[in-house]
Amino acid sequence: MISESEARAKILEAVRPLPSRKMPVLHAQNRFAAADYFARLPLPAFDNSAMDGYAVVASNCKKGARLRVAGEQPAGVDRKLRVLNGETVRIFTGAPIPDGADAVVMQEDVTREGDPTSQTYGAAGEIIVNVEVAPGDFVRRRGCDLGEGQKILSAGDRITAAISALLVSQGVDDVAIGGEARAAIISTGDELARPRTKLQPGQIYDSNSILLHGLLNRAGAEIASTERCSDNPDSLRKAFQTAAKNEIVVVTGGVSVGEHDLVQQTLRDLGVKIEIWRVAIKPGKPFVFGRLDNALVFGLPGNPVSAFVTFLQFVRPAILKMMGAQDLGLQRISARLTVDLNNDGDRAHYFRGKFDGGSFTPIGRQESHALFGLSQSNALLRLASGENRKSGDLVQVELW
Repeated sequence: MISESEARAKILEAVRPLPSRKMPVLHAQNRFAAADYFARLPLPAFDNSAMDGYAVVASNCKKGARLRVAGEQPAGVDRKLRVLNGETVRIFTGAPIPDGADAVVMQEDVTREGDPTSQTYGAAGEIIVNVEVAPGDFVRRRGCDLGEGQKILSAGDRITAAISALLVSQGVDDVAIGGEARAAIISTGDELARPRTKLQPGQIYDSNSILLHGLLNRAGAEIASTERCSDNPDSLRKAFQTAAKNEIVVVTGGVSVGEHDLVQQTLRDLGVKIEIWRVAIKPGKPFVFGRLDNALVFGLPGNPVSAFVTFLQFVRPAILKMMGAQDLGLQRISARLTVDLNNDGDRAHYFRGKFDGGSFTPIGRQESHALFGLSQSNALLRLASGENRKSGDLVQVELW
């Protein structure tokens, strides 16, 4: 056995990032940037109003001051208006600040004099200021959010909805992104049955392929195919040969060394050199890694929790690196442990549990088949071999 850190390092050493390409920003969300991007324009691009109200000279606006409305400045067009002493300009949110004005007073803080039914109401006549006004009130200054030349996106960053909006605000239409990893799923076992079929004695429904589909999708991979194979060498060989057209092959079940565990031997028959076999991790010791043609092959245990944990620790980082990501790990956060936990085994143990309100609580049975407990969890806590933790201890957990 090798440690999970050794296994992860060996896998990542074998990964080569896919070629980058350009894609419209609209379709690039959740991809990874393949280049650095810098601001072309300041945000805001000009001084503008943060409120509907009146552009004023603050020094003219003592409480009770009366100002003549000299015009109206809507958003979308700069009318090149100017505010003189004793005057104001009706203004709307996002509209350019007129020359001479240094503040905006909200419409709720003035008394407007004029006919409320007239089209000129608030755009002519006078207002009475009912509050004290300071320079800069409700004015968004040019570049206060983003300066020209400021970095807005680094190569390897995930492109989120907000980053997409920021790119478009700079006039960026197409963005360079890393390649998309295509993945094939193979679930093995004579005991597996398809959903909507009647279970025969000794059979179980194939839940692992659904589990892996969701994990691959969440990691950003394109799922090219899903195949279910019996414990038959010919069936497995054909499935691997077809799956090898993709960048990633994930097979679950049949990776151990029992009489019906045929994955390793089939891979060897196809010329695969097994780079990793067995990792000192619980759950998930029987883990296989190798290369078939240009595809990376990951053999995960058949027990669902083992498949889940090994996917997060080994497959997910490989996919992210392949797609050009910079940060390959799960989010780590500090938590207070709510129970005593011990790891008396010879392997690192990943406990599944719930992170909530700053605390971590193990959920359900901590066994490799316990799918219900996994379904109620959102975090992993790793305890090294021989490590003991007490209730109230501060620990680091990984969120998925």
